[in-house]
Amino acid sequence: MPIYEYRCLNCGYEFEVMQKVSEEPVKVCPKCGGPVQRLISNTSFILKGSGWYKTDYTSYGKERNKESGSEKKSDSDKSDKK
Repeated sequence: MPIYEYRCLNCGYEFEVMQKVSEEPVKVCPKCGGPVQRLISNTSFILKGSGWYKTDYTSYGKERNKESGSEKKSDSDKSDKK
């Protein structure tokens, strides 16, 4: 469930609420009862696992280049022997 941040327009109190996406947004400050505004904030969304990091792609590319490089060398070796 996402966590939404709100700020009261009267007292400036900021708070977070864990809500379903389908739920109505909070409209009243729990501290003073004034109107609130939902804030836009950074997410804590993190991708984990193989293939999501820059280093994973880089190491994969290096391995592929080594394989293709060895094939090219063997092809060039054959042409040199002729």
